[in-house]
Amino acid sequence: MKWQSNSTYWASASALFAFFLTWSFAYSLFPLWLNQTLQLSGQQAGVVFAANALGALCVMPLYGVIQDKLGTGKQLLFTLGALMVCVGPFFTFVYQPLLISHFYIGAAVGALYAAAAFGAAVGTLEAFVERVGRQHNVEFGKARVWGSLGWALATFIAGSLFNLSPHINFWLASVTGVCFLVFLAWLPSQPAHTHSSSSDKVTMHDVFALFRLLSFWRLCVYVMGVSCLYQIYDQQFPIYFASLFETVADGNRYYGYLNSLQVFLEAGMMFVAPFIVNRVGPKNGLLLRGVIMALRMLLSGVVEDPVSISVIKLLHALELPILLVSVFKYIAATFDARLSATIYLVGFHVFTQVVTSALSSPIGNMYDELGFADAYLLLGCVVCLSLVVSWWVLEDHDRREPAMHKIRMNDA
Repeated sequence: MKWQSNSTYWASASALFAFFLTWSFAYSLFPLWLNQTLQLSGQQAGVVFAANALGALCVMPLYGVIQDKLGTGKQLLFTLGALMVCVGPFFTFVYQPLLISHFYIGAAVGALYAAAAFGAAVGTLEAFVERVGRQHNVEFGKARVWGSLGWALATFIAGSLFNLSPHINFWLASVTGVCFLVFLAWLPSQPAHTHSSSSDKVTMHDVFALFRLLSFWRLCVYVMGVSCLYQIYDQQFPIYFASLFETVADGNRYYGYLNSLQVFLEAGMMFVAPFIVNRVGPKNGLLLRGVIMALRMLLSGVVEDPVSISVIKLLHALELPILLVSVFKYIAATFDARLSATIYLVGFHVFTQVVTSALSSPIGNMYDELGFADAYLLLGCVVCLSLVVSWWVLEDHDRREPAMHKIRMNDA
């Protein structure tokens, strides 16, 4: 029914909006909280980020298995909502005291919480909304836009509130977590009925066969040398950004405003990115995204004024949509369609978390020893070298006939 579909759309949009609103209040200014409130060094902040990545890596497969068994059952999501409501008490009474008194224990506990409540949870929620949407003829992309709007709104507000007290943002996250539970209850829930033929089912043999594919490792070269380094670069960027203003409070506030503008620009670029990637092809789309990333990293090490660094940060709004479109088109043109989700999860998310957990602490130490600007120049040069290697190893497909270049698992 049209009314039912419309109701499901608004329930999905509201749940995504509340989830990302909560996540943004809790973590959008997380690097500033580590640096300015807890006075952690770059290396210590790197340890925290590495622990968070490792936590997400451990929790993500567990959530996937549980939600697959539940179908469109909401038990796991209600558990996630309960964890979100605990943001304020957790950060105030558990996480901050532990990081100050028992740093490594605090990093481990915080990593498990971050992964369970947000890092690994976002994929679970999005998969659930997409599955329910298919049952009720609701397009996932239209509902997902509200998640971006939720993140942007919270970041816009969080920058000013952070200067008053970071704990205000954490307790606001608890309030919006309650809203998430309300919207989640509104979402329809029913057993999932999937009737896939045995030939379409993905087996563990298929998954392990991925690691025997040269094409899979070609993609991983790009992920490890380009995407992972950029993510690590972006972890502590808010600290450097705030330091370029006359006062740190001004930097915090303007970072919140700028982050909101960036998210709105990303939403607009999502309409343009498919046109760009269709014109240049998925491989060149990935390389173009890498060039934009390298440019941002190198320029961040050169400029020293707030206006220039703000303009440079907005380059992120160009590269992310191009990445999302390019990577899915590249995977679709290169691999068995049955394994597209698995390749995206393993080839991008898992490898990103592994490399991030390994390099966050050493690169954080590099920030302490060299300073942000010189470290950015060095990282930018490494990404440029990785782009040259990626240009050589990534497979080039005829963008008009991607189906002709499929690599089937029985060829492995």
